[in-house]
Amino acid sequence: MSEPAIIAVAITGSVPRKKDNPALPVTVSEQVESTHAAFEAGGTLVHVHVRNDDETPSSDPDRFAAFQDGVRKHCPGIIVQFSTGGRGRELAARGAMLHHRPDMASLATGSVNFPTIVYENPPAFVRELASTMRDLSIKPEIEVFDLAMLTNTRMLVDEGLLLPPPHVQFVFGVKHALPPREDILDFELQLMRELLPGATWTAAGIGRDQFTVARWALARGGHVRTGLEDNIRLDRDTLAPSNAALVRRTAELCAEAGRPVATVAQARAILGLRPHTTTMGEAA
Repeated sequence: MSEPAIIAVAITGSVPRKKDNPALPVTVSEQVESTHAAFEAGGTLVHVHVRNDDETPSSDPDRFAAFQDGVRKHCPGIIVQFSTGGRGRELAARGAMLHHRPDMASLATGSVNFPTIVYENPPAFVRELASTMRDLSIKPEIEVFDLAMLTNTRMLVDEGLLLPPPHVQFVFGVKHALPPREDILDFELQLMRELLPGATWTAAGIGRDQFTVARWALARGGHVRTGLEDNIRLDRDTLAPSNAALVRRTAELCAEAGRPVATVAQARAILGLRPHTTTMGEAA
């Protein structure tokens, strides 16, 4: 199998703190710098949550805009994906930055239990987010934490709120959600292909399962996600020194699986995104 593999990097998230890993980038400038290093290591898609100065999750659209401006300047063509996730943010604020038109945004298509909270995604809210993304030409990444989220996605496609083919991310290892089991991935993939023909997909593992899940995805033709949001360690005993280090390790897994790491141009083509253009308006 030689199809290029997209490496997505989730640089910060909404839960880990610098006390857990001093390498975690929190300020916008730290996030831009960390993304640049991860981009040079092979990451071509960045998933971002922004933070307030006290490290709490932020809904400030200006912080999202500053991040996007910075990475687009320093990482030409990188795919920018804003998180619409719910930890620490009210429903009304979770899509408040979408008018900045990132390439992509996350979209969980149902509610699910997380370790200490309910991750709320009521049907009307999901439809509103999907409609906004469609109208702004933002490609959703469908976040699948349980089975119903695939069937819900099919309904959104049927209603015209999602344009086919979608991009799906299976998330394994969150407590109370999908357990990290290879047979469950196979089942989900079979159902995805029945419900959402032509869909592209990524699998993400949380914590110690990150690289195991990456191997499963690479062996099945999928794409992979890494980063300090999902895993603050490079191995069982060593804190990851950076997002770039996690990307480099993931690139090694791609090589072991016989999958080249996708370039920016390849990643954009695989996901059906518009090509990156230079300042002269020519495709890069």
